[in-house]
Amino acid sequence: MIKFRVLLSALLPVLALTAFAGVQDASAADDIIKLSNNQRIACGRGLNAGKLQNITCKSYAYIFNTKTSDFYRCQVSVGVTRDNKEVLKVDTDGSCKLKGRIFPSDSNYAFDATETEPPNTNSFFGSGGTAIWVSDSTKLSAKGCIILGVGVGPDVMKCVDMTFDK
Repeated sequence: MIKFRVLLSALLPVLALTAFAGVQDASAADDIIKLSNNQRIACGRGLNAGKLQNITCKSYAYIFNTKTSDFYRCQVSVGVTRDNKEVLKVDTDGSCKLKGRIFPSDSNYAFDATETEPPNTNSFFGSGGTAIWVSDSTKLSAKGCIILGVGVGPDVMKCVDMTFDK
């Protein structure tokens, strides 16, 4: 029994350090994928023949890999068709699409993104644009990117390496 206690007391610190290292690895892995802080929602309502109403809401967010600088645009939509008495139909849709990689090499990046409002009279090109900012958390390095939905062909994405004046 004494040998068991001595063995257990000798192994406890090793087991604790091993368990703590596993928790750190898990938390580090959890920090690789981040959700942007700029989620938006837009809703609209319309009337159809027969006094039917359509209500549609769309929301988007960006998900970013802080190691590779790959990012995804995710969108969800819910549409409801109703009459004066009841909901007749509910449609849902959603997906995430890989939009690209900002930096060519892996590091530790921070990220945020925002989009223009849905199309309106101030919109010159289709649905407007998206601004994306990415910085390297390990050194003074950042890129500003604009994605324009030009309406003909694929979206145009251009990134500019930021210079830091002293």
